[in-house]
Amino acid sequence: MKIKSQKDFFSGIMFAIVGTAFAWGATTYNVGQGARMGPGYFPLMLGIVLAVLGTVVVFTSLVVETEDGEPIGRWAWRPLGYIIGANLLFGILLGGLPSMKVPAMGMIAAIYALTIVSSLAGERFKLRDVLILATILSVGSYLAFIVLLKLQIQVWPTFITG
Repeated sequence: MKIKSQKDFFSGIMFAIVGTAFAWGATTYNVGQGARMGPGYFPLMLGIVLAVLGTVVVFTSLVVETEDGEPIGRWAWRPLGYIIGANLLFGILLGGLPSMKVPAMGMIAAIYALTIVSSLAGERFKLRDVLILATILSVGSYLAFIVLLKLQIQVWPTFITG
């Protein structure tokens, strides 16, 4: 059998593997029933849907002919490094690293750092636009998590709040 679209084939495989892993991991929780859902119900259903969609994409890539076969391109290492680094930086700034005596800097600083570093992964970078986006994300996160959901998340660094 010939692969007619490499991009679709490998992305479908990835979706199927991730969906299966989520569904399998969700079985360790109480799933419950449709009328009385447990904590594992949503991840199980989401994993199943993702695995099925991945299988459909793989099947389509084997059946539907594309013009050039859509070969897979090279890995984009620079954007990948920025995105992974931004997420690691977000986690460190939000929670700190007590083993290395790095204090938690709070949600606002973590969101600004995440937005600025991850925006460096793109083709163009405008600091003004990035700061506007970071401000909108910070205000939205503050309203959603602190005001509405009343979660106990450190918002500001300890040297500001005391």
